[in-house]
Amino acid sequence: MSPLTTHVLDTARGRPAVGVPVTLLAPDGTVTTGVTDADGRCRTLCPREAFVVGTWSLTFDLAAYFRAQGTDAFFPSATLTFSVTRPDEHHHVPLLLSPFGYTTYRGS
Repeated sequence: MSPLTTHVLDTARGRPAVGVPVTLLAPDGTVTTGVTDADGRCRTLCPREAFVVGTWSLTFDLAAYFRAQGTDAFFPSATLTFSVTRPDEHHHVPLLLSPFGYTTYRGS
């Protein structure tokens, strides 16, 4: 498993957000991409050896997700920027979303 994972839940629908495109930007500028699976999770964004101290960001393409749901959304994307100070620890960054808002936290 990647040292960095995410889980996207559609709180308006009460289910995982399947098929959300996710982009990871590493401190060195490296970009990787993924898509949430049937459980709303993206588990393979970063290999262990590439997970280093620094500022990282995850960008979620909410417009693509909501368009696939046939729903208009206020936020076309959500970018979560966070600091990694202990790359030896697992970092889980969930996103809870609805068409008109989102929230996040550091998970486990």
